[in-house]
Amino acid sequence: MQSYQEFLDLSVGFPQEGFEIIDDELYFNDLNLMEMIETYGTPLRFTYLPIVSKKIQQAKLMFQQAIIKNNYRGGYKYCYCTKSSHFKHIVEEALKNDIHLETSSAFDMPMIDALEKKGVVKKDITVICNGFKTYQYKQYIVDMLHDGFNNIIPVLDNKEEFNIYDDEIEMDTPCNLGIRIASEEQPDSQFYTSRLGIRQEDVIDFYTSKIEKNPNFRVKLLHFFINSGISDTPYYWNELEKYVTLYCKFKKINPELDTLDIGGGMPFKDSLVFDFDYEYMINEIVSRIKEICAEHDVLEPDIITEFGKYTVAEASGILYKVLGRKQQNDREKWLMLDGSFITNLPDVWALNQKYILLPVNNWDAEYERVNLGGITCDGQDYYNQEAHMNSVYMPKTRKVQYLGFFNTGAYQEVLSGYGGIHHCLLPSPKHVLIRRNRDETFNFEVFGEEQNSKQVLKILGYTA
Repeated sequence: MQSYQEFLDLSVGFPQEGFEIIDDELYFNDLNLMEMIETYGTPLRFTYLPIVSKKIQQAKLMFQQAIIKNNYRGGYKYCYCTKSSHFKHIVEEALKNDIHLETSSAFDMPMIDALEKKGVVKKDITVICNGFKTYQYKQYIVDMLHDGFNNIIPVLDNKEEFNIYDDEIEMDTPCNLGIRIASEEQPDSQFYTSRLGIRQEDVIDFYTSKIEKNPNFRVKLLHFFINSGISDTPYYWNELEKYVTLYCKFKKINPELDTLDIGGGMPFKDSLVFDFDYEYMINEIVSRIKEICAEHDVLEPDIITEFGKYTVAEASGILYKVLGRKQQNDREKWLMLDGSFITNLPDVWALNQKYILLPVNNWDAEYERVNLGGITCDGQDYYNQEAHMNSVYMPKTRKVQYLGFFNTGAYQEVLSGYGGIHHCLLPSPKHVLIRRNRDETFNFEVFGEEQNSKQVLKILGYTA
């Protein structure tokens, strides 16, 4: 019978970029995963920070190439969507690449203020403030504008939001605003229109009645997010055309308008058969925006993107040990892991999200079909299907087995509530950060030790 390595190569083609097998063990971007496991134990969350910069630089280059190829007269700004991972090590790595930020809630603002005080960013950084805003969020925006963060752009999510800015913002130069368009949902959605943003038919009327004659404000940006994410589908292109057309109509009434924020949604590699032509899609987006603007005799806008998953997903993974094997009937074999999908990778449980799953060792062994079980008592704590095949296969062995889920860096570390209380009181796993030194050697830093019982009891109120 074939070895696991032969089976995977025939099934999907392996090794692939970022993964290789050396002496029967898996390496991730040259990182010896077995060595990491021997040093730090499992379950182990790790983040390889250089990938964050690599992804940003790739996107910036592709947009620049598309702008040149299409003789596009607008510029491009890469904004990092902080909600995909707010951790300091991620945000600081992203900011090394001359980018800007997009926020979604109140506490983003003191985070940016802290980065400025540390010298990581300057007050001229562009900050796109999205989301339905609480009073505290709006007040932080006002305070930071008064403190000299002149390129903070509140994106109006509803008409009433404008009132607090109108009442409280007094600046020497007009405050720049954005307006979010309430996009149409996908055909299979339970809803017709996004709950976020202002209805398309109301945007221009709202501007002319409330903002146009107010000398303290100017609307510079129009924002939309297409819920399918960036995809080569009739739905995506139809929605894009609709919102660029609205931009053109709005621009003729408001010459100050010069920026189109097309949101996020750039996909990341979540499968070993992932096949997405980034270069084609970016070129097509730039080309179509230019084409629509030409039809309406309008100068092309500057383009902003808010990439979150694309920026951070492929930098992280989580490694587990198989604690036990259970044959529950003739067909169903379980590998029980020393962690939980519900607590460590909540999108697996909540959204049926798939990630790249690979064994760390025993690649020369035969393979078998298995189900992966988390250690909680919850019936939903399992993983039994890959994005590229209907089952999960692992090496067939009685030896100690380790395995890893890869490209898990977006949202999972935030949703799993680092340092908090988790289902069945499972602890937060140890988290290691990895950087490259100038001589190309690795630099390891333990960001957080595995949560202990004293921390959990304190959070629950049992101890002071």
